[in-house]
Amino acid sequence: MAAPTPTPAPPSSSRRTFLGRLSLPERNYLADALRTETVGGVILLVAAIAALVWANTFYSGYRAVSDFHFGPESLGLNLSVAHWAADGLLAVFFFVAGVELKRELVAGELRDPKAAALPVVAALCGMVVPAVVYTLVNVVGGGSTGGWAVPTATDIAFALAVLAVIGTSLPNALRAFLLTLAVVDDLFAILIIAVFFTEQIDFMALTGAFIGLAVFWLLLRRNVRGWYIYVPLALVIWGLMYNSGIHATIAGVAMGLMLRCTRREGETHSPGEHIEHLIRPLSAGVAVPLFALFSAGVSLSGGALADVFTRPETLGVVLGLVVGKTVGIFGGTWLATRFTKAELNKDLAWADVFAVATLAGIGFTVSLLIGELAFAGDEAMINEIKAAVLLGSLTAAAVAAVLLKLRVRTYRTLHEAEELDEDEDGVPDVYEQDDPEYHLRMAAIHEKKAAEHRRLAQLAGAASNEPDSPA
Repeated sequence: MAAPTPTPAPPSSSRRTFLGRLSLPERNYLADALRTETVGGVILLVAAIAALVWANTFYSGYRAVSDFHFGPESLGLNLSVAHWAADGLLAVFFFVAGVELKRELVAGELRDPKAAALPVVAALCGMVVPAVVYTLVNVVGGGSTGGWAVPTATDIAFALAVLAVIGTSLPNALRAFLLTLAVVDDLFAILIIAVFFTEQIDFMALTGAFIGLAVFWLLLRRNVRGWYIYVPLALVIWGLMYNSGIHATIAGVAMGLMLRCTRREGETHSPGEHIEHLIRPLSAGVAVPLFALFSAGVSLSGGALADVFTRPETLGVVLGLVVGKTVGIFGGTWLATRFTKAELNKDLAWADVFAVATLAGIGFTVSLLIGELAFAGDEAMINEIKAAVLLGSLTAAAVAAVLLKLRVRTYRTLHEAEELDEDEDGVPDVYEQDDPEYHLRMAAIHEKKAAEHRRLAQLAGAASNEPDSPA
């Protein structure tokens, strides 16, 4: 039996549908992006578990590998393995984030200011409220407020891995909302890193980085092609940005934002979409998991997890991720719908938005990075902050899994209806209701089925009239 078609929102000139059906191009892009991120998220989980096992069974070996230095000292790049992972590999991750943001701004959910208001407000509230929660806990408890930014980030790969593990087929609109939240979240995380965690600036190196970015932009505008040109140039820009004192991942975002993400006549994919398609597997499957391997290795000996609830800094991180993220995103979304006259999709409920808000409390990758920056030089505190990030993220994941499981039948029904393709032309039927050719194809399919059933009915009737047939 075919799954029911989702109920269309009633037409209205004054009210916009929140979490309504995506356009077909956006649905196809989302499916491709989330497929890669989900696989990467599973690899990320494996890497995080491997780091914990390694750090708690052979900590001296883990530290020896993490602290091993290599690279050209004359260029100021003789870095430890952990440092290369945080500043080098994560630049790839933030490059993809930059391309995602550019595509969202010019061709995706953020291109319409009215439609963009909801996810932007939700993401902002989802960063401000956790920071406020952390700050209040530490002001009351007498802790350091320097880690206020740690619980502000959302890890989309980890969140998608949780969805894959619990087997919840979220409707496309909810998955797109989660992805857009993460994209905006990444933008503000980069701004936080650039503004609040830059102590000294080498203006000569920074000027060189800007010149490199200008050359990068000029080559793109002149349609110059060839990875052998852009990869060496990107490495030079990254090295100069690192030596400038600004976190090197900023270079990745800047280059990602420069790519053209609009399609011209005759193009099936824009250059930005094409490059993102090539680089995303490297980011999700290699760069982020390797960063996790050398950042998530927290020693849990000596009651480290129990201590999370006794120190205001670590307690602030846990409450910021679990409570702050949920309250901020859900509250911001609800308020934004009231002020923008948006109307929630009739097939969904506010409980679904609450569950996604809880899932966004998984703040693994960028939270670990900000924790290292916020408490640089204090290894003991960094270890405890990492333990708090892990515990907070796992708690948010567990709560979200329970909430999502409560609505799993609804999600599966909606997802099946969105993906149903009875005429097998590669386009879901829900997108072809206004196409006469679709209805003609379906009529032919049903006529063929009807003819087959008539033939079977004749055979059954003939069999029932045979002398040996049962009465």
